[in-house]
Amino acid sequence: MGYLAFGLLSVAVYYALPIFVGTIPLRVVVYCAVSTSAALAVWWGVRRNRPEPRAPWLVLGLSQLVYALADATFYVSHYVLLDLRYPAVADAFYLGHYPLVVVGLLMLIRQRRSDRDLPSLLDAVSLTVVAGLLSWVFVIGPQTRLGTPLLVEMVSLAYPLMDLVLLLVSLRLLFGGGRRDASFVLLALWLAAILTADTVYVLQRLDLSYAAGNFLDAIWLTGNLALGACALHPSMGRIAQSVDVPALRLSWPRLAILSGGALIGPALLLVQNAQGVRRDVPVIAAGCAVLFALTATRLAGLAVDQRRLAITDSLTRLRSRRYFEARLAEEVARAKRAGSPLGVVILDVDRFKSINDRFGHPAGDRVLVEVAARLRAIGGPGRVLARYGGEEFALIATGADAENLGRLAERLRHGVSHHPIAVSGRRSVTVTLSAGTAAFAPHYGTASALVSAADRALYLAKDLGRDRAVAGGTSLTEHREDVAVDYLNQVADLVDLRVASPGRSLAIAEWARTLAEHLKRDPAEVRHAHRAGRLLDVGMIVLPDDLLTESGPLTDQQWHLLHEHPDSGARMVSVLPDHGEVAEVIRQHHERWDGAGYPNGLTRDTIRIEARILSVCDAWAAMRADRPHRRALTHEQAVRELRAGRGARFDPELVDVFLALLEQGAVGDLNAGPAAASREDSRLS
Repeated sequence: MGYLAFGLLSVAVYYALPIFVGTIPLRVVVYCAVSTSAALAVWWGVRRNRPEPRAPWLVLGLSQLVYALADATFYVSHYVLLDLRYPAVADAFYLGHYPLVVVGLLMLIRQRRSDRDLPSLLDAVSLTVVAGLLSWVFVIGPQTRLGTPLLVEMVSLAYPLMDLVLLLVSLRLLFGGGRRDASFVLLALWLAAILTADTVYVLQRLDLSYAAGNFLDAIWLTGNLALGACALHPSMGRIAQSVDVPALRLSWPRLAILSGGALIGPALLLVQNAQGVRRDVPVIAAGCAVLFALTATRLAGLAVDQRRLAITDSLTRLRSRRYFEARLAEEVARAKRAGSPLGVVILDVDRFKSINDRFGHPAGDRVLVEVAARLRAIGGPGRVLARYGGEEFALIATGADAENLGRLAERLRHGVSHHPIAVSGRRSVTVTLSAGTAAFAPHYGTASALVSAADRALYLAKDLGRDRAVAGGTSLTEHREDVAVDYLNQVADLVDLRVASPGRSLAIAEWARTLAEHLKRDPAEVRHAHRAGRLLDVGMIVLPDDLLTESGPLTDQQWHLLHEHPDSGARMVSVLPDHGEVAEVIRQHHERWDGAGYPNGLTRDTIRIEARILSVCDAWAAMRADRPHRRALTHEQAVRELRAGRGARFDPELVDVFLALLEQGAVGDLNAGPAAASREDSRLS
């Protein structure tokens, strides 16, 4: 930053020098040298840093050259020729440099942001309208009422109008995306100096207080130096690069600025009303109307953006699982009404963990992004394609029967595996997919049942060796359903043993059913509560033993693993036929009434009633059983804990019902496991 330091020293020297040293206008020479040096610095920076593209910088360099020529013309006329006329030839050069600056900045903006950034544009226009209102009241309006000659008035109005255009483009650059290195900061400083000094200059012209050589010269010269330093800085070569750096968000400071700007119009009306002035009312009213329209458009854009973020996976840009499930429910309802074909394809990247282990998680992310792009290209624009899980993808195929669904699954698989995917440098990997399909049929009466059928087919495809597609609903997949039910029951029992509480899940299931029946819930909800209680913690099977037996405080990583078990259990249960609702209950059973639970932070009635029931039953079972790291609470202690959690952790009504049933002996007995087990076995058989 030697150039900047030397330039600032030159500015100080400029003010210390007399205007003439002998017959030489030394002060004018120093001023013009500093101004011209910025144009030369831009030319040298382009040559040294080799920005791509060069065109924006060449245009900005040309604008500074025109500006330096204007400075030379103005100060020679003012000090040497003693020509104080206004406007003068210098004003033509000064005004001529504005369009070049605007064009150069627009070229930079276009390079820095490949997509359309409407929010930033709206915010920039809003603040420019505010500046326009202030300019009209304090600069433009008063100028039009001075009665000056036409040429003087035109030039005097041209400066604030050009500044408004420059302000709009500058705000668009500031609010937009792209890098914000040192060169960007220096470029913003240059623009701020131009706009500040020009505004004060016009105001001084209006009240006839302007004198050449006042403090404005320091602002203009500092701005010129900032442009030169920006071009010389090594980061100048990257300032025009299009990179995945998001635009500035609608932060609180930005929102405060926009809100304050929207109040400028009414504030001006109040001030003028207090002064008894009415002449600017039409202009201010029009400005307020424009601001209102811009604000409404901005709010509509925010709503659209929020919806897009809610239904879009941030990594792959595919639809989210939540959107997929909601859309599938709509398509199933439509298929029932119209009798139209409908199918689901679920695909899983084979051995994805090995890709992460060999090449790292960034490489794994690149693989997922490329797989998503290939699936999107093959699936076509009319298909709903979503990222269903970590390395799982799901597709809704409207109008596809079982035969066409199978062909579609094969096209998707081969479309991904036919070319290797680059993971790092020259290294690439061939990625294969396993797929499960399910075509809508009467016995798949719900969206969750359709997904479960496809999911079971996917698991079978993996069991058969991966890299293949299997259709759901075949005799082989239906036979495996009973095996899966038995297997998950055994997993639940194994988890109970690992936490030193055999029969725990059977007891919770019975308590949950008792509570649901006492509350006179729908029979389906009673079944869901009972079945979810039995399989409540199957997701814990993937947790390491030391986590379940940890006696000290858990680390952040251990808490993260523990918080994942509801999702893991839900995924395991969802493969069972007609267990989609049960899986969702399991996913929610660690949510809290006050919204502080996990995994989704649901609150109050947004949590399923079955999950709220299980939360109370699960807590009672945990408190009343010995654990490796602590002794069981006494009956009285556990009751106090439940009551303490009313309205915070637990649904208060359910706590009251549970405690009432506890006094009757209908719930709370952890030793009821064998009887419950016999009933469970009789139903399964």
